[in-house]
Order: sequence, then C-alpha cells, then structure tokens
Amino acid sequence: MASWLYEGVLLFGVVVPAGLVFSVLTDMRHALEQRSLFVGFLFLVLGAYCSFFWWKGQTLAMKTWRIRVLDRHGRRLTPLRAAVRYVFSWIWILPPLAMFQARRFSVAEVLVLFIAWVALWALLSRFHPQRQFWHDAFAGTRLVSEPPR
Repeated sequence: MASWLYEGVLLFGVVVPAGLVFSVLTDMRHALEQRSLFVGFLFLVLGAYCSFFWWKGQTLAMKTWRIRVLDRHGRRLTPLRAAVRYVFSWIWILPPLAMFQARRFSVAEVLVLFIAWVALWALLSRFHPQRQFWHDAFAGTRLVSEPPR
C-alpha cells in the first residue's frame, strides 16, 4: 500500500504536464470545458505511463519499495498484459468515482466511501491464495519482492 500511495504522489508529476499539454492544444479556457475529453486523455496518458513501466518491470515507486510485477509464470509482462493490468487496476477507484458521478453523495461522503473501498479491496488480498491483489489475479500478473542489491 505504501508503494501505491507513493505512486499516487509521483503520478502528480505525470498528470500536471499532461493537463497543461491538453489545455494548450485544445485552447481550454475553463476547467470544466471538454471535461469528458480531458478525462479520457488522462486515462490514456496514465495508461501509457503505467503500461510502459510495468512492461519494463517496475515504476519508480516500485523500484523504491523493491517490488517487481511479473506475469503468473514469473516472466516480464508483455505490453498487452501490462495494459490489461492497467484496466483492471481501476477497480481500486472506479466504484467510489461512480458514486460521486451519480451525485447522490457529497464530496465528504465519497471521500469516506473511497477510503473504505480501498481498505476493503486491500484486505480482500488476504483471501487470495498467494496474497495478491485481485486486479493482479484477474490480469494474470503478480507482485514479487525484489532482493536488495
């Protein structure tokens, strides 16, 4: 989980320049202009970032915490497998985002639901035979500890 939180901080450095590029290219004047297109663009940018580094074996946060992502047979991920893992990794945040999008909950309620969902999803990994996160099981990938050099 610590790697996941650190990854979120590092992704800020990916999202901000991507947002700047998008806003300049589309001549965006207001934050809510072309919102759906912007969200789709960020989805693709984050997908390219994650898939590329998972294909290589590790993101910067994973290197810091000495974690490597492999397929279920212990081999490096193919670009397609890395992209599939990216899509399945959205299970971590999609349900709370859908609740917020439905506008039935306030921001504070969604924040509480988000924290509860992430905690529950993390705890569910304890029920996996190899204690892997379920999005990894669905994608045919696994996280392994890398020995210190």
